[in-house]
Amino acid sequence: MAKTKTVYVCSNCGADSPKWLGKCPNCGEWNTYVEEVVAKETPAAKRPVPSGLSERGQARPVLLRDITAEKEDRLDMKDQELNRVLGGGLVKGSLVLIGGEPGIGKSTLVLQTILKLHDLKVLYVSGEESYRQLKMRADRLAPESQNCLILCETNLEQIFVQAQNIQPDLLIIDSIQTIFTELVESSPGSVSQVRECSAAILKYAKESGVPVLLIGHINKEGSIAGPKVLEHIVDTVLQFEGDQHYMYRILRSIKNRFGSTAELGIYEMRQEGLREVSNPSELLLTQNHEGLSGVAIAAAIEGIRPFLIETQALVSSAVYGTPQRSATGFDIRRMNMLLAVLEKRAGFKLAQKDVFLNIAGGLRVNDPAIDLAVLAAVLSSSLDISIEPGACMAGEVGLSGEIRPVNRIEQRIMEAEKLGFSRILIPYNNLKGFDASRCRIQIVQVRKVEEAFRQLFG
Repeated sequence: MAKTKTVYVCSNCGADSPKWLGKCPNCGEWNTYVEEVVAKETPAAKRPVPSGLSERGQARPVLLRDITAEKEDRLDMKDQELNRVLGGGLVKGSLVLIGGEPGIGKSTLVLQTILKLHDLKVLYVSGEESYRQLKMRADRLAPESQNCLILCETNLEQIFVQAQNIQPDLLIIDSIQTIFTELVESSPGSVSQVRECSAAILKYAKESGVPVLLIGHINKEGSIAGPKVLEHIVDTVLQFEGDQHYMYRILRSIKNRFGSTAELGIYEMRQEGLREVSNPSELLLTQNHEGLSGVAIAAAIEGIRPFLIETQALVSSAVYGTPQRSATGFDIRRMNMLLAVLEKRAGFKLAQKDVFLNIAGGLRVNDPAIDLAVLAAVLSSSLDISIEPGACMAGEVGLSGEIRPVNRIEQRIMEAEKLGFSRILIPYNNLKGFDASRCRIQIVQVRKVEEAFRQLFG
């Protein structure tokens, strides 16, 4: 039996130390070292190989010109949004990590997807739920699949034994933080366990050609729990996000070795599961805000998908001495910067006003092109004047009050025209190489925020 020893391991980057340190010398994070009891490393020749994995021969260098490049075989997941985020489907032999907050719908998304795959043999390994719980969820989501096998197990070696016997076309592990291997003497979810288990699963996926979907938890900072090396090991990292109090969910690609990281999938949470949203603009826009102040429509782009979104603002007199600044779905620091620009360059005094900002639908948008819509909504609420219903806008606001050009302006204009808008405000000279005559929508080019306000409010 191997001797045990106690080490301190950084929960952020996985670096170990014989003694506790306040600051990790590797990644620079504070208070991340945790104590772990690990087995003394055995020589590679004596180290056991998990069942289902075979020892490969010694690797040899190969000339680059001798390597044949073949098109990656992909599995159709029967889900347009998931296929789009993955880059056209699930690549065989790939390792995909899906992370998100508790209760956001990670297990629901994966389970309802595999229930549609009638032509594939799927092994769903759950370390968190019982057979009965999974059966109740499956009955709620979709009709039963004949080829879906459920296994409630947390021992990695036993999982490999079952996978070797069944020979599945797709393996699901829910979640990676509950799986442990007997090669490491520490509790499940610890740094060393997550690292060893994910490395063994990666080896299984590459040698057998079976794609593996891992479901992972996130910590309070919003990043995936466990060592950072987990995100380096896997081929694709998908972040499932959204507010639990809203019905919309966003599947965002953070890392993808087989596709673009700019893709975005949008779902709507319902009682019967998650519904794909192919046109998010129609759901994110309400039709009953005519005549109401503090609402501006922004032509935003998230990833490579254009959509129009409502920007809502409320400006009221400060009850207390210090005015409040609050933003939901928008960066609070950027909002403070825009308010300073509004006061300095446009002459509107908001020092004694409370300002509340909300991006409708519970989405979090990082596109700088919604700056102009944010200022327009704030000014509309402050003056109590509504913006005409058929107007939308796109533009980044600089510190001197100028409206800077934004990318993919053609896609924004076409999306606004498709949804029936009559006028769009865009930055000056942003239409290089674009034939505006083939668009029915009126395009207004503005240089500064003052020009934009004159166009909107007269």
